[in-house]
Amino acid sequence: MKINKYVEDLKKKSAAELNDELVAAKKELFNLRFQNATNQLDNTSRIKEVRKNIARIQTVITEKANA
Repeated sequence: MKINKYVEDLKKKSAAELNDELVAAKKELFNLRFQNATNQLDNTSRIKEVRKNIARIQTVITEKANA
């Protein structure tokens, strides 16, 4: 249910907002990877979650571009 709500929220956003969110997610992923490499990351499952969110954002961007 939570994921469906997130995707619906993404679909309501404009292309510029989606690009901003994509940049923010990629920065977060970079920071998580850096923390993981230096053994400072407690919740390693967050990396997987952020990667999936990036894929979701890119999918919505592609859908909007094709529509």
